Amino acid sequence: MVNRWITFDLDGTIMQNPFIDYVFPEIRNAICEENRNLTNCVESFVAEHRNRLNQRQYVEAYDWEEIITSYTQLHELNLLINVEEIVKKNCVPGAIYLLEEGILEVLQELKLRGYTLGVITNGYSKFQMPVMNALGLTPYFDRIITPDIIGYAKPDEGVFMELGEVVAHIGDRIDHDIIPANTWGAKAIWINRSLPEQLKSIKLELRTRHEGILEIILAKLSRESQVNLRAIPREAIPYSVIYKLEELLDIFL
Repeated sequence: MVNRWITFDLDGTIMQNPFIDYVFPEIRNAICEENRNLTNCVESFVAEHRNRLNQRQYVEAYDWEEIITSYTQLHELNLLINVEEIVKKNCVPGAIYLLEEGILEVLQELKLRGYTLGVITNGYSKFQMPVMNALGLTPYFDRIITPDIIGYAKPDEGVFMELGEVVAHIGDRIDHDIIPANTWGAKAIWINRSLPEQLKSIKLELRTRHEGILEIILAKLSRESQVNLRAIPREAIPYSVIYKLEELLDIFL
């Protein structure tokens, strides 16, 4: 029997990781103890991340261990920072959480309906697995695809090569989720939990035709690409727009 894969992004789609509010601040404090002049170190990490993305170094852009180590070496800090251990330490309630109630139930129901579930994330395995394990997500997925394991990262559609038939991919980014999924030939489903109430009331099958939602997609892609786009590329238009994962059960009957 051929697996019918439904794949998910993680951060911003299913879960909140501890990097922004806990991991980076702890690293910043450690660096500032060594050199009080380096208060903007986190901004430097993010700038290097974006620089690598702009150079299409998609795998390297998410290697936070290497980015931070390069920074400490550049500034001649006598400091060894283990990002993985800091992530693990912060895998506690409040620092990490599922982005809505009922996510595990939705995943279980999709499996009961005959779909095989996978994760396609740009986060490295050593950073994502502790969070997934702590949130109880891991047992629901048959494959967890990360760039450090396969050598690809979104938006490279090569991330889908590891699987068989990919029915759909769900994610919160247009550039890293919707475009590569469309390019690969999967149903690209965009989740936006901030949809205005009047747009949430539009029937699922009509949302991607609504001018208000198309304007939101265009604005989102412009922010992600840092380009003031005038029109939405065809490959950036999702198959469906949802505002909660529970709506997937109305798509995959």
